[in-house]
Formats: sequence, structure tokens, C-alpha cells
Amino acid sequence: MFYRASLQAAAALASLSLLAGCGLLSDSGSEVEQKIVVGTTSEPSTLDPAAAWDNSWELMRNVFQTLMSYPSGSTKPEPDAAEWCKFTDTTSTSYRCKLRAGLKFSNGDKLDAEAVKYSIDRITALKVKGGPVGMLGSLDRIETKGDDIVVFHLTKPDATFPFILTTPAMSLVAPSAYSEHKLRSDGKITGSGPYLLDSYKPGKSAELVKNPDYKGYANRKNDAVTIRYFKDSAPVVAALRKNEIDAIYRGLTAEEVVSLEENKDKESNLQIVETVGADIRFLVFNPKDPAAGNVAVRRAIAQLVDRDALVAKVYQGTAEPLYSMVPKGIAGHTTSFFDAYGDPDQGKAKQILNKAGITKPVELTLWFTTDRYGSSTAPEFDELKRQLESSGLFRITLKSKPWKTFQEGFTKGEYPVFGRGWFPDFPDPDNFIAPFLGKDSITGMPYMKNEITKDLLPQTRKESDRGAVSKQFERAQQILVDDVRILPLWQGKLYVASGEDIGGGERALDPQTVMQMWELYRKASW
Repeated sequence: MFYRASLQAAAALASLSLLAGCGLLSDSGSEVEQKIVVGTTSEPSTLDPAAAWDNSWELMRNVFQTLMSYPSGSTKPEPDAAEWCKFTDTTSTSYRCKLRAGLKFSNGDKLDAEAVKYSIDRITALKVKGGPVGMLGSLDRIETKGDDIVVFHLTKPDATFPFILTTPAMSLVAPSAYSEHKLRSDGKITGSGPYLLDSYKPGKSAELVKNPDYKGYANRKNDAVTIRYFKDSAPVVAALRKNEIDAIYRGLTAEEVVSLEENKDKESNLQIVETVGADIRFLVFNPKDPAAGNVAVRRAIAQLVDRDALVAKVYQGTAEPLYSMVPKGIAGHTTSFFDAYGDPDQGKAKQILNKAGITKPVELTLWFTTDRYGSSTAPEFDELKRQLESSGLFRITLKSKPWKTFQEGFTKGEYPVFGRGWFPDFPDPDNFIAPFLGKDSITGMPYMKNEITKDLLPQTRKESDRGAVSKQFERAQQILVDDVRILPLWQGKLYVASGEDIGGGERALDPQTVMQMWELYRKASW
């Protein structure tokens, strides 16, 4: 999900405790309410799921339900508002769900099959630009059978459909509170999730309290959560050090992570934990550009880029080199670019260019956005420029723009080479291959490759056992290596800092890197 804000990583918190889920005891021995305060730089852009295909998912996961979700520790879709869901045919074109009994929204309305149908149909009816309607491309129609059965009829086999239903964009909303003609804009939420949105102040905070009517998989280990929104990382880290917040789940720079890991400030009351992330960064080449359109130029760049140096110098080890579009931790991950090019080699790069008749330094402009992926983006491109020019084979000019104008530029094909990022909609290799191909590639560069789009992907979408499609995705990644239309650079690691008295965070991050606030708790101390 490339819309999601900020490169700055997010992650899981602290350590398990035998006291997980227990409330603190007051001096009198009675249990007191558990409240957690979390700081983040990831403010929602909307409170309406029909418009959400970005970091708004962070809040939505905690206040809405979806039919399917990821119970802590799971990497495959499991029932949430549903009692069960399954394909009822052998071609993966009919997906049926039965709802849990007794579900209702926070306004008292019944959450039944018609409410589910309304919630999903509303997304396709509103067709919000930049919204999640694009995720429902395989959906033909929705049928209800009684109060508790919903059947999704698909236009073509799509074994990834259960993954789509897990995304907070597919949150279930009360029909009486959400118009099918316009987005909700009153700053309120009517859902059925683990928490209720008690109050919301844009740019400042969201107050969450336990939903007394919630029926789902979430085991809430706290009673209330305050989410405080910050514009950048320095104030949120300062707030943690002053004990004004308990944890940070999005909003740490590489320097701050290193400082906390090395305990430079001797902060004995803070802790930080690292996990593997699925957000990736890559270069996109414009096939219509005189230089970047030459496959020899692209292959020479692939031969020169030193990913190890890039993540060491710029990201100080808070990222990992990436050698395929499917990152580590996702089924189907390979090291196809390393297998093809090995270590950076100026001699081999020169041979590639010379063989194509290119004997003079290639002049090329690399573009990046200034305000989408974090403060390290500019140093990253400085390092890429240094690597390419030190070979004597390239002369690089760097240019940048804010995201809005940057996006307009690459969709018009104005940039020879540019940097992009991608945050997954769901943890399946399909979501790291399919979005980058076809006429409507998210890169803005149409990329037609029939073997992938008409053969390999349709094959994999017929197979509900996602572990059985590795060969097809390996082949797809090899095709991407041969073309070098997209060059993967690195994948992020996830970090969260917290007070040492906060537990449960090792289970708090779901496979979509969305924080499940109900896992956090304050350890008792006696």
C-alpha cells in the first residue's frame, strides 16, 4: 500500500509477561483501569473506510470489524466478524461467509448479512479516487441468504479475495450511519470493533474505550487507549522519554533507533524491539526515456547498486538489502537479482554497456519525493548518485518534488528514473507482483507482460493453498530481473520503543503492519 505515510518504521513492543492481561492493583488491592498512551506520526487521512487505502488503517483496525482478520500470531486470514468463510467451488469464484451470532454496531443496529453487503457495495458505489475500490476488481456481486450468510460472486478465480477482506478498507459499517452517496465527515465512527472512538481531534488525538458489545477474536488486555498524533519524530521521542506516552508504534528515524538500541542516553526505563517489515523501496525506469528505456542501461545500474552500502550508510542497519520484489518474510521470496548480478561490479557493468555500443558516461536524472517516505530519502539518493558516478559510467542529476506534484509527474511519464515505496495490502506474494504490471500499474508506467498477467497470476489465483504457488512467483520474479523495469533496493525493519513497564507488543503488529492496540498492557509491579 504505497499510500501509507512515512518510511519511518513501526513495530512491536516489549516482552511477554506471565501477568499479561492482568490489571494493576491499587494500594487497597482492588483492580484499577488499564490505560495506554501511544504516540505515532501516522495520522489518519479519513475516518471513513470507503476512502481508506493508506495509514488510516492504523485506527480502523481497532474500531471496526472485518469479516476476516489476523488473530495474533496468524499469517493467514481467519474469521473475525464471520464465524467461518470459505470458497464453495473448485475455481475460487464463490466465497461464502457465515456471521457470528449477536453482532451489533455501536449505535445498537444489528450487524447482519445486509449490513455486510451494504458496507462492501458502498465502496464500489462511491468509487473514491485513491480509495480501496481498486481492490475489488474481481468482485461481480454480493448475495445474502437470510440474516447470517453472505456470498461473494467473483468474475474470475481469485484466491487472494480472503486477504482483501482482511484489510481495514473492508470494515463493516452501520448502514444507518453511512450514506451510500457520500463519505461520512462528522469525525465520528459507528463500528463493531474492539474499541469505540470516544473522541477524535484531528492532528492531536484519538480516545479509544472498550466496546462492551464487542464479539470477536481480540483479547483486550487494556481498558482504554489514547493515540497521540505528532508531525515528526523528535517530539514523539521526547514525549516517550518524559513518560508522557507509553509507546511509539510509528515515528522513529534510523538515528533514533540506533540511539535507543545502543542506550546512548542511558535511558534505563526504555526498550526497543525489532521485527522484519514488509515495506519495500525500489527504482522505476521509464521505458520511453532515451536512456532509461535501454535495457543495457538498466542492467548496468542493477550491476552497480550496492545495497549493503546503502542500508549501512543511510539507514544504519534499520533496513535490509532486497533482491526481489517479494520481500523476506513473504511466501515466494527469492534473491533473484543477486542470483543474476551478484556483488556490485564496475567491470561487468562496463561490459554490459559496451556490448550495447555505449562507450560514454550515461547522463540520467533520478527523481524522488521529499515528503512521503521519511527524512532519509534525500541521503539515499545522494548515495545512489555517488555509487553510479564513482563507476565512471554515469552522470547523475538528482531532482525532487513534494508527493502531490511528484505523483502527478510520474503518472504523466515525466521522469526517466524515480524512487517509489510500497506497503502491502496483505501478506501474499500476489500483492508484490500484480500491482506493478498492466496498463494501470501503480508505478504510473504501464508494464505489459502477458506471461505474468495472463498466465502466471491467473494460475496462482485458482489455488487457495498459497503455499503451492511458489514456482509461478519465482518465474514472475525472474521475468522482472530480465527486464529490470523495476529495481528493488531494500525492505524496512519494524521498530517500536516503549517504557519497560509495557508488555504485549511482540503480538501487537498484524501482517499488514497495523497495530492491534488491544495487545498492549501495563505490567504489574509488586
